[in-house]
Amino acid sequence: MTHWHSQTCTETLAALESSDSGLSNEQADYRRKQYGANAFTEAPLRPWWRLLLKQFADFMILLLLVAAIISGIVGDLVDTLVIGVLVLLNATMGMIQEYRAERAMRALKSISAPTALVLRNGQQQEIAAVDLVPGDIVLLDAGCIVPADLRLMQSIALRINEAALTGESLPVDKPDVAPVPADTPLAERHNMAYKGTFVGYGRGRGVVIATGMQTEFGRIATLLQQTEIVVTPLQRRLTVFGQRLAIIVLAICLVVFLQGWLRGESLLPMFLTALSLAVAALPEALPAVVTISLALGARKMVAQNALIRRLPAVETLGSVTYICSDKTGTLTENRMRVEAYYCDGELDKAPRQTAPWRELLRAIGVSHDARSNHAGELSGDPTEVALLAAALDAGLEYPALNAELPRADEIPFDSNRKRMTTLHEDGERGFLAITKGAPEVIISLCNHMLVNDGTVTINRELISDMADRMAADGMRVLAVAIRHWPRHPPHMSAEHVECNLTFLGLVGLLDPPRAEVLEAVRMCKQAGIVPVMITGDHPRTAQAIARRLELIDDGGEVMTGQQLAELPDADLQRRIRDVRVFARVSPEQKLKLVTLLQERGECVAMTGDGVNDAPALRKADIGVAMGITGTDVAKEAGAMILMDDNFATVVRSVREGRRIYDNLRRFIRYVLTTNSAEIWIIFLAPFAGLPIPLLPIQILWINLVTDGLPGLALAAEPAESNVMHRAPYPPGESILARGLGIKILWTGLFMAGLILAAQAWALSIDSGHWRTLVFTTLCFSQLAYVLAIRSEHQSLFALGLWSNRPLLATVVFTVGLQFALIYLPVLQPIFKTTPLPRAELAVALAIPLLVIVAVEIEKKILQIRSVAKLPRGAAR
Repeated sequence: MTHWHSQTCTETLAALESSDSGLSNEQADYRRKQYGANAFTEAPLRPWWRLLLKQFADFMILLLLVAAIISGIVGDLVDTLVIGVLVLLNATMGMIQEYRAERAMRALKSISAPTALVLRNGQQQEIAAVDLVPGDIVLLDAGCIVPADLRLMQSIALRINEAALTGESLPVDKPDVAPVPADTPLAERHNMAYKGTFVGYGRGRGVVIATGMQTEFGRIATLLQQTEIVVTPLQRRLTVFGQRLAIIVLAICLVVFLQGWLRGESLLPMFLTALSLAVAALPEALPAVVTISLALGARKMVAQNALIRRLPAVETLGSVTYICSDKTGTLTENRMRVEAYYCDGELDKAPRQTAPWRELLRAIGVSHDARSNHAGELSGDPTEVALLAAALDAGLEYPALNAELPRADEIPFDSNRKRMTTLHEDGERGFLAITKGAPEVIISLCNHMLVNDGTVTINRELISDMADRMAADGMRVLAVAIRHWPRHPPHMSAEHVECNLTFLGLVGLLDPPRAEVLEAVRMCKQAGIVPVMITGDHPRTAQAIARRLELIDDGGEVMTGQQLAELPDADLQRRIRDVRVFARVSPEQKLKLVTLLQERGECVAMTGDGVNDAPALRKADIGVAMGITGTDVAKEAGAMILMDDNFATVVRSVREGRRIYDNLRRFIRYVLTTNSAEIWIIFLAPFAGLPIPLLPIQILWINLVTDGLPGLALAAEPAESNVMHRAPYPPGESILARGLGIKILWTGLFMAGLILAAQAWALSIDSGHWRTLVFTTLCFSQLAYVLAIRSEHQSLFALGLWSNRPLLATVVFTVGLQFALIYLPVLQPIFKTTPLPRAELAVALAIPLLVIVAVEIEKKILQIRSVAKLPRGAAR
């Protein structure tokens, strides 16, 4: 790999067989055939039908298709239709997700410059940027997009915005074209310009060293093509869950069929019963519940400024263990602000009312090129906008200030001189020259300093130490000095005007942290989530912001991209557990960090806005792109877009993701418990000497009315109070973990035992309504159970019935339907029911209450156990 930035201009031209006058047309044509077009190579798009067919390879989908076929065989065409629609809906959503992912690569086209100004045959020509070849000489000017990767040969006050590529928060000065060491990070190669970046100021000239896929953006495009979308934790859990459930259900149904056949039951009724049990036991409502839960969650997140592009990302948020965040605009405001002043020997966050302070504010209020429109909105260079805003915030009036000190002349900023000077008419005093720039430069030009008692000899060492102290806090420090002239200087040259200056003060600027982010970081730690900053910005700036946000303490480590590159993967795997800030990292390194964390079993959310973030956004378990400052490439690669570019919004979304996953677990607990109760009733009845308690039509009815509607209503359950006070669920954890499987087993058996006891009692009194009693009691018990499990910890009586009105309405509606089946003559022949007398109806209503009591006792026991596990002296 050639390190063009470490070569001289002469060496670069020689290596590319080019010259100051550029290539000839013949050379350019030959190289175009050799290197190809200056464009990104795109992987062919897969046709939509292939993407759609791929979705049916999922085991859970295949299982549901089998359930649909079985439902049709036993005559339940409604279930067949519902399952078919749900399967098609899920497959369509998966296809759209993959299609959007492939569009991320094509979004890179939008950053390409359409034309370029080049030297060919020694003459300036404007050509299509796609026709550029290595060796071409390109001319740059303010406002243009860099059309290819260039080794700069000339830089005149050149300043390039490289945020999309490097993450650098401010436009980058290109002060000279001298070689830099080979290991210089991408963001610090001041003699290079990269395809897709934007020239904000000045002009320059460079030789093309890479085009198309060989450019830095081209390398990112290659990474995007090679990066597969990660399967979400929910998708992994449901796949494993579906496989295991299918095996268990089919085995049980086979045993039920063989048991009945060996006992002498008729083959056809037993076959239909076994098939009905198979349909009832498979939670075909699960895809609908998952989809609707995620859709409702996504809709709720939009109101919180989080736009979900892929529905599974909603649940993935609930499993996040690491949030890797960009700095600029996400953790910070993406707006430079004056953070501190040093004047008259004092360091303060707010200006004072003494003469030296007023003079400093007056100077920064007029010595800039920022503008204010009629609405008071400021525009211009971020640093100069911040200076003007500081003066206005201190009470100065912009029109009055300009009228008081109208600009008469200027010496523009030069990245070699690191300063600029403006000359202003100052009434009877003549003219005022204001010089501002790098502290080390300005201090060396000053002989005096302004204090409250007048002008004294400057203490350069003291001021330099103060500038270093402010810089150590991550601030960009500017020094301001003045010189009075009785008349316009005869020569507006730097040597003549910028000397014998009087020092006014230092101004420290910073892109400050967002006000709400500190609390969000604290909430992350409380919720067992590790927040990490990964930025292309300067290590010192990153460290200062990280300290303010409590990501690290005063001694916290900041790892640079250069240090990261020198570590073997095994060592880096160990180190990343303790590092919370990574600075000056490349796109490959961002991707590598995400991959290494995933290999450790972490569920990673990655935020970003630039093209350089896109591969990591796509690789992460959930990529979070910025909606305001984000590039189209980042948005296409991400699964979620922050409409306010705010880290705190990610944390709020995590809370919503946890709520949704908790509700999905509640649904699975509910449906598996109630379905297992049905299986236990059919399976255990013969061992208790009882006839088959339920008919196939009754099993299918209960499956229809008690599985789907209550399950969907559970999706509206509010989050539990402790949802952000516990660690995230491990991404590789089973959906039945943390005792859920045991709860399903004992509650299903308990429910089946109560109902079989009711059946035995009804048969013992020679009731002719025993099957209707079993049918009704099972239905009501399942509805009671869905109310009881609304919370893992809180009692139903503490929650209240009205806190989930959709669920309460569903329960009341289903109870009404069940009464209709029992007491309406038109429905009795269909479902083989008879009206229940009062005593048997009382039993059918009492047994569900016992189910609620049993679940409440379980909650109390678990509560006592969790308190007992607390360390002595811990808060209860």
